[in-house]
Amino acid sequence: MNAVVKGCPRVEYRPKQFPGLVFRLKRPKTATLIFGSGKMVCTGAKSEKEARRAVRKVVKELKESGIIIVGKAEVKVVNIVASVALGGNIDLERAPFELKRTMYEPEQFPGLIYRMDEPKVVFLLFASGNLVCTGARREGDVFVAVEKLHKTLEDKDLIFYEE
Repeated sequence: MNAVVKGCPRVEYRPKQFPGLVFRLKRPKTATLIFGSGKMVCTGAKSEKEARRAVRKVVKELKESGIIIVGKAEVKVVNIVASVALGGNIDLERAPFELKRTMYEPEQFPGLIYRMDEPKVVFLLFASGNLVCTGARREGDVFVAVEKLHKTLEDKDLIFYEE
């Protein structure tokens, strides 16, 4: 870890706060967490393509600073997080009765948690019509899941649009 810190001035390392290094890039604007095991986690990318580009750039900069990296970095997308504005208000009081696999405890958290089976994602739905989709492994799954949820909300009269 110390060799990386010495070779790369943009790396943050505070082992008492976090067990890995944080390597920030301006383009694409990402933060890549690097652990002692050699595993890396790239956050902040706006697409799968951007995430892959960021990882390649980090690996290249590490190599250029003298860090020995054996083999080619294997990039695997394991969790995509997307935020969406549906443009209407969602009836969160009725939604748990109309949707399966939900959890809604407004005293604990203002959003409804909805687990979709296919594609396998989890949504946080808010009364404002904003939602967060997490757990997708491909960008296409996000689009499919959001469209499916939006149609379900409309079919069950759970979303209302102001005129």
